[in-house]
Amino acid sequence: MRLLLDTHAVLWWLGGSTRLGAVARERIADGESFVAVSAVSLWEIEIKRSIGKLRAPADVLGGVRSGGFELLALTPEHAVAAGRLPMLHRDPFDRAIVAQARLEGLTVVTGDRRVADYDVPVLPAEE
Repeated sequence: MRLLLDTHAVLWWLGGSTRLGAVARERIADGESFVAVSAVSLWEIEIKRSIGKLRAPADVLGGVRSGGFELLALTPEHAVAAGRLPMLHRDPFDRAIVAQARLEGLTVVTGDRRVADYDVPVLPAEE
């Protein structure tokens, strides 16, 4: 399976949260799965941390790297695709993740039901 973790799924994984459901946890841990974390998620975490809206581990990037996840850069093509998405979701970080998933053929692991409104495969994070 080819997965792209949404920002909260990254944090739940790194923090060992029980909010991340058994199916998502199994797919992420499966050695056969390709699991990516977007630079967009890292950016979102650091912005929200800096303005006091989020408490997160001090070294999220280190946690992602040590977890064996692939880092997915935001390319100009991703940016253009995100900007062209219909306004079904107002969060620009989520829209960028959707665009990346669509262009890279990835399934988004997310608890955000609005992501499924786009033409992108979703693996529910909380089931």
